[in-house]
Amino acid sequence: MLESTAQSSFIDRMVGAARLDPQMYEEVEHDESATRQAMFVVVLGSLASGIGLLNGGLGGFAIGAVFAVASWAAYAFIAYWVGTHIFKGPQTSATWGELLRTLGFASSPRLLFVLMVIPKVGLFIAFGVFVWTLFTTVIAIRQALDFDTGRAVATAIVSLIGLVVVSSIAIGLVGSA
Repeated sequence: MLESTAQSSFIDRMVGAARLDPQMYEEVEHDESATRQAMFVVVLGSLASGIGLLNGGLGGFAIGAVFAVASWAAYAFIAYWVGTHIFKGPQTSATWGELLRTLGFASSPRLLFVLMVIPKVGLFIAFGVFVWTLFTTVIAIRQALDFDTGRAVATAIVSLIGLVVVSSIAIGLVGSA
């Protein structure tokens, strides 16, 4: 558990998550009331991406936000299952909610997707944010599942593959309906 019982503010949590602060991930992991905050981070990241891409209109923003929340929940579940069944270590202990919260805050760098509107550098910003989010995702998984970094990387990769497969099947089912 945390040494301090004081909770950080929402903004402090986002900044700490973006800074790869393991203590911040531990804090949100154990704070069940932070699930809504984590979802808000995911939605903000989705909106920032929509603004950065300047497409889709208001309907696109809404669909993007719904898709982001669904993907976040699905990825957290897949990472939970993969981490607690395939890569489980001697210290592994987690719930789906803990993964939801840590992975939600791991989306904090995605708010910078709004900067993709800057001509000639937007693509580089997007790439940097993507890489940064890979790092925050690994830290989130590592802290939530009480893993070493190697297991966290493996869990992140296998879970991403699982999300792609599940998403492809879901899109195929919806498309054929």
